[in-house]
Amino acid sequence: MLENTATTKLAPETKLSAQQQALKQRVLQFCTQQLTTPQTGLFVIEGAAGTGKSVVLNSLMNSLQQARNDAASPFYQTNNYLLVNHPEMLKTYKQIAADQPNLRKKDFMKPTPFINQMTKHATHADIALVDEAHLLLTKSDRYNRFNQENQLTEICKHSRVVILVFDSHQVLKMKSYWDQTKLAALLAERPHEIFHLTQQFRVCAQPATQQWLTALGTQGQLLPRPTDPSFDLRIFADANQMYQQLRQRDHEYGLSRLVATADFPYKLNDQTYYVTAPGFRLPWDKNMDPNITWAERPETLNEVGSIYTIQGFDLNYVGVILGPSVTYDATTNRLKLLPDKYQDHEAFKRRADLTAQQALQVKQQIILNSINVLLQRGRYGLYLYATDPQLRAQLLAL
Repeated sequence: MLENTATTKLAPETKLSAQQQALKQRVLQFCTQQLTTPQTGLFVIEGAAGTGKSVVLNSLMNSLQQARNDAASPFYQTNNYLLVNHPEMLKTYKQIAADQPNLRKKDFMKPTPFINQMTKHATHADIALVDEAHLLLTKSDRYNRFNQENQLTEICKHSRVVILVFDSHQVLKMKSYWDQTKLAALLAERPHEIFHLTQQFRVCAQPATQQWLTALGTQGQLLPRPTDPSFDLRIFADANQMYQQLRQRDHEYGLSRLVATADFPYKLNDQTYYVTAPGFRLPWDKNMDPNITWAERPETLNEVGSIYTIQGFDLNYVGVILGPSVTYDATTNRLKLLPDKYQDHEAFKRRADLTAQQALQVKQQIILNSINVLLQRGRYGLYLYATDPQLRAQLLAL
């Protein structure tokens, strides 16, 4: 089992695949061209979870920051930033920057501080790289001190070139609601290119297993369970038995963690909140370390992680608890999603630009997206438990 930490996976010296290398060269060519024109150019990197989007982005950032010191380079003295609206990912990028001669921690930021800083000083970036762009806000948010309407639009106003990583199946909140139509409208106003990464680097499984995971996580479809000696896919009738097996995998291979859909109460205060099932009770992730990501801290084996602590990261083995909002529709053989039972109320804050029917559909999509994020974390295995009896029985029967 290879060492599998967030920093080693994203480090600039990580060898890129042929497809990733081709993408990197296309992005650099696009940047070179767009820096000579007055209009902001947009390059979109699309790809499902685990296709190596962040690896390419950090490799690009390292090359750009190295080139900014080369008087013969078109990127000489350029002012470049990498932005990510995800505290755990930002933590990882800054950890990497501390060990790299070409990278500076201050060039890695969350989008709102970047926008506010550029606005205050009436300045701009030459190239802004945006990881997890599907987490960018598409409405104002006082809590995050973002007073405009769309973070990507604001980033474009303050950058000559924007490179962004996007996956519509990883949108997790109403206030960052994106779809392909929204993105296409924004792209139509600017010079742009789109590149779709297809090779799966995280889930070490046969195509049938990858299809099973994708069908469940993006369509809510329950396909027959494939037989795959290369990937340990198990359905459990008991949450505690699943947890004990996961502890064993962590003892054997490391980086094995339990995660759950946001179906169990949680508030940001000093209290401890629990994920529960018959015969099972563990606390939600709580005490965030400012320097070490959640999955890499040994004590978090005794907690349950969420989409917010695990999105963007690899595990060796993942155990997923599907909570009460995830049920089963026997007539369609698909997941039936119940937004009223979803406990992440912040994710569902109302938007004035959506009708009630549209809002319901977006809420259901957000729950499905959260399932997709959780299912795609494990490199070598996925253990699955559903609290809904009908769904659990159907999964066990696959």
